Amino acid sequence: MAFLADALSRVKPSATIAVAQKARELKAKGRDVIGLGAGEPDFDTPDNIKQAAIDAINRGETKYTPISGIPELRKAIAAKFKRENGLDYDWQQTIVGTGGKQILFNALMATLNPGDEVIIPAPYWVSYPEIVSLCSGTPVTVMTRQEDNFKLQPADLEKAITDKTKWFIFNSPSNPSGAAYTHDELKALTDVLLKHPHVWVLTDDMYEHLTYGDFKFATPVEVEPKLYDRTLTMNGVSKAYAMTGWRIGYAAGPLQLIKAMDMIQGQQTSGAASMAQWAAVEALNGPQDFIPRNKKIFEGRRDLVVSMLNQAKGISCPVPEGAFYVYPSCAGLIGKTAPTGKVIENDEDFVTELLESEGVAVVQGSAFGLGPNFRISYATSEEQLEEACRRIQRFCANCK
Repeated sequence: MAFLADALSRVKPSATIAVAQKARELKAKGRDVIGLGAGEPDFDTPDNIKQAAIDAINRGETKYTPISGIPELRKAIAAKFKRENGLDYDWQQTIVGTGGKQILFNALMATLNPGDEVIIPAPYWVSYPEIVSLCSGTPVTVMTRQEDNFKLQPADLEKAITDKTKWFIFNSPSNPSGAAYTHDELKALTDVLLKHPHVWVLTDDMYEHLTYGDFKFATPVEVEPKLYDRTLTMNGVSKAYAMTGWRIGYAAGPLQLIKAMDMIQGQQTSGAASMAQWAAVEALNGPQDFIPRNKKIFEGRRDLVVSMLNQAKGISCPVPEGAFYVYPSCAGLIGKTAPTGKVIENDEDFVTELLESEGVAVVQGSAFGLGPNFRISYATSEEQLEEACRRIQRFCANCK
């Protein structure tokens, strides 16, 4: 339609949301569908956090808040960064947004001009390139490889940097691959970034608390303090605290950038919902004992899914270090004929035919910039996962 903005032609709808919607529609029609598309923990928000929101409502904390968040939450965020990451931020160097997406939008809207490039390793979270495009920037995708466990190699980062590079967006543990970078792997990347003082770092640490085995999480500024003045460290309560619907993301960084983000948010949404902010204060300051419990459950699910997928004909699934996703390759099924008689030509055909034949909804890897793969979220019950993997094994066996 002629009256719509040109910017919309640069953006695609979210594939992960589309898959979840399709699964819901088929369920509503009575189909037996197992949806493994949504990146959302199936655990309930802990009771103490829910109670903190109820108490806030009862105290009358239902008015507008300061744009960047209530001081109590911003101080809790600064304390979290000090306690868990060894990072020193004044509370005024923090900002609270309505979810991580708003933090990204604010930062990129405040800094990007047409022609500015943003480096994004693939596979990437579906929204990164789209948000860059909406903010007038140019996404520059750098491919990773399954044999490197989908981790960006320093030489590939070096090659992608030009004089137009404004940001490097980094996500560990990664959505969609679950790849998490060790301290040494991160150091190799920060060494490259030190050579290019015009490149800023936007690190998305949303899955920080979901790493498995003896893996130790690290964030770029912790590894290389010299990047402090050009890094925005983003996090949120959605994943580790099972608070997706509360819509609270946050970040800390250089004061000048935080002030610019505050100005944009002031003309956009103002402060996040007051009672959700008070719930987030309790999440960050309150008991953390449920996190290792939930993590143990996620780890068991990961091991189950990886093991069962690697028994499926034509599928190869690496073991991810974190998050709650696996990113298997379906290369062994490309060129085969699905039970419906359709030839599987790419990962999109694979996920379409899998949903059609077996009622399992997963997301095609091409949506995340790297195929032929697909993403499974194992943030659902073991029974569901076992049944879904059985169906995937059957589907693969039935492809000729």
